[in-house]
Amino acid sequence: MRNSETPKTYRVKSFGCQMNVYDGERMAEMLNDKGLSPAAEGDDADLVVLNTCHIREKAAEKVYSDIGRLTKGDKNPMIAVAGCVAQAEGEEIMARAPAVGMVVGPQAYHRLPDMLDRAVKGERGTDTDMPANAKFDVLPQRRRVGPSAFLTVQEGCDKFCTYCVVPYTRGAEISRPFTDLVTEADRLVANGAREITLLGQNVNAWSGEDATGHEIGLDGLIRALAALPDLERIRYTTSHPNDMSEGLIAAHGEVDKLMPYLHLPVQSGSDRILKAMNRSHTTQSYLKLLDRFRKVRPDIALSGDFIVGFPGETGKDFEQTLKLVDAVGYAQAYSFKYSPRPGTPAASMDNAVPKEVMDERLQRLQAALNRDQLAFNQRSQGQNCDVLVERQGKLPGQWLGKSPWLQSVFFTGEAAIGDMVRVHLAQAGPNSLRGELKQTVAA
Repeated sequence: MRNSETPKTYRVKSFGCQMNVYDGERMAEMLNDKGLSPAAEGDDADLVVLNTCHIREKAAEKVYSDIGRLTKGDKNPMIAVAGCVAQAEGEEIMARAPAVGMVVGPQAYHRLPDMLDRAVKGERGTDTDMPANAKFDVLPQRRRVGPSAFLTVQEGCDKFCTYCVVPYTRGAEISRPFTDLVTEADRLVANGAREITLLGQNVNAWSGEDATGHEIGLDGLIRALAALPDLERIRYTTSHPNDMSEGLIAAHGEVDKLMPYLHLPVQSGSDRILKAMNRSHTTQSYLKLLDRFRKVRPDIALSGDFIVGFPGETGKDFEQTLKLVDAVGYAQAYSFKYSPRPGTPAASMDNAVPKEVMDERLQRLQAALNRDQLAFNQRSQGQNCDVLVERQGKLPGQWLGKSPWLQSVFFTGEAAIGDMVRVHLAQAGPNSLRGELKQTVAA
C-alpha cells in the first residue's frame, strides 16, 4: 500500500515479556475498533506494529533489521514502532528510519489510533509520554479472549537494578485501581477466560483500596478475584524478592485457585554480584523466602531468572550461582548473557567478562537448569492433574494445555479449547509431558 492510504489490514509483532504480549493484544483491539482487520497468515499487512523489547542485546539494531525486511523491494507498509525501544530511542528511530510513521511508548499506545490518522495525512509522530494509568481509562473493553488471559495490574519499577532499563522505559511503579481490575477480570471470564495471569514489572508491589476502602496488597486482589465463580485459575508474574508479603505467601496455601507456581528472579548466586546489581537481597534471604513458600505449598514449582557475565563476575561468583541452582532445584528458569543497556549504571562498569567466558558459563548454567527441569517433570510422572486445554496439537485429535505447575501437557482424545480435563501424566520429557485423558472436569 502507499503510506497515504488508510490501511485495511494490520499485524502486531510483540517481542519480549508477557507485558508486551498483553500490550500487543490491546493495540490489536484498538485497531480492530478502528475498522482494520488482522492480516491473514502469510499475507503482507498494510500496517505493521513492531512492539519492541529493550532487554536483550542489540535490541535497537534488530528493530532496524525488521524495518529493512518489511520495506524490501516494492513493499511499502505503514510501520509503527511501539514498546520499550520506542520509549528509549524514539527520536533516533524517526531520524534514522524514514519508513516509520509512528513511534509510541508503552504508556502512550492508547493514542495509536489518533497517530494513525495523522500518519495517513503524512504527519509522522512520536509519543513517549508516560501518564500514570491514563491508557487503561481509554482502552477498549476486552471482547475475545482465550482460555488463558493476561491482566496487567501494575507497571513500572522503582528498584533500579544497575543492568535494567525498565525504570527508564516503563516509568515509576504504579498500581491500577482495585475496582477497575475486578471489573476487567469479570469481563475476561465472561468472554471465555478460565485462567488469568496478573502481570507487572514488579507485580507483587501492587497495592490499592478494596471495595470497602481498606488498603490491600496483591494477596487481597487475588482473594477478591478468586471469588469470581467461573474463574478457575490465577497466576502472577514477575515478582521481586523484596516485595513479598506475609499475606501473599499465605495465599499460596489458602487460595485453591492460586496455582502452585512462583516465578521469582534471583539473577546471581553471588552476594557480591547481587550488591553490584543493586538487587537488595542476598542469596540466603532468597533461599529463606523460597523455604517459606514451600512450607505453605510443598508442591510449588519454582522459576527464576539468571544473568551470567555481569561486569566483574569471577569464576568463584559463577560457581556460587551453580551452587544456588543446585540448592533450589528449579522447575523452570530463564538465563541470559549480560548485555549492556545504554544509560544504565552497569553499562559503564569496568571488568567486562569476555564473550567466550560468558558463552561457556551460560552453557554450564543452562545444562544445570535443564537437568532440574527434567527432574521436576519426571517427579510429576504418574500423577493425575487438571489440564486447561489451550490449543490443538499438530497431530489429529491431539490437544495441548498447561498443568497447575505451568508444564506443557499434550494428549489425545475428545476435548475442546477451554475445557478443563483430568489427565494422567504418563511420560515426562525435558520440555513437556505426555498425558492420558481421564475425564473432562468442566466444559
